Amino acid sequence: MLPALVRKTWRDDRLALIGWAGGVAAFTAIYTLFYSQFQGAAELKQDALPQGMLDFLGIADMLSPAGYLQATIFSLVGPLLVLMCAITLAARTIARPEEDGAMELMLANPISRAAFAWQRVAAAGGALTGIAAVPWILLMIIVPGVGMDIPLSHVAAASAGLVALVWCFAGIAFLIGAATGKRAVVLAVTGALAVATYVAHAIGGMVDGWQWLRWLSPFHYFIGTDPLHTGWHPVELLTLVLLGAVTTTAGIIVFDRRDIGV
Repeated sequence: MLPALVRKTWRDDRLALIGWAGGVAAFTAIYTLFYSQFQGAAELKQDALPQGMLDFLGIADMLSPAGYLQATIFSLVGPLLVLMCAITLAARTIARPEEDGAMELMLANPISRAAFAWQRVAAAGGALTGIAAVPWILLMIIVPGVGMDIPLSHVAAASAGLVALVWCFAGIAFLIGAATGKRAVVLAVTGALAVATYVAHAIGGMVDGWQWLRWLSPFHYFIGTDPLHTGWHPVELLTLVLLGAVTTTAGIIVFDRRDIGV
């Protein structure tokens, strides 16, 4: 039996969770199913994007199945969509009830602050895992259905990286929310960090002498190893998971010790 607070969190956020899952599913399905039509004008589509743009997005080509999935699902819009979901839901764990004035009522129940935080973040983490795994599930079905010649194990590796990336940034967002209790701060700081680290990853792959920047970006550990061509990279995935775990644990400690006026 799941803790009551986890069930209550899912129940309160059910419409948002359904909406995010549906949006991610529609995005994944539409772009992947479009592959067969795209192939008919592949050369035109490839030439339509400047080489500099392809380099910035980390796309070697858009003609191969791996290149197409990289360009449409795993390069920019896909990660941006699930990270928006992750940051939004993580901001709700601590910051929302604190700003809404409901924190005192919640903590009046016979539950410690640490247990409260753990259950809130567990609810958010479980929901985010399910939403971030939607592309994984759909691609396992659609990729062979549309005749994309790419090993499903490589698609699974990239999809697992997307889930790990979500865990990483959700942990960061949770830490900021636990430390400040302000949703606007969570959204602004975590969003800015996501953009900055994406740009750092892109620049590190384009500019000679700046390759070291990639190692500072979670996006390098997500897609910098090119899993759609090379498959699984457990060390990189574990790095993202550990970063998410460390920031989540730090957030619980900070929240447990912070004076929130109760």
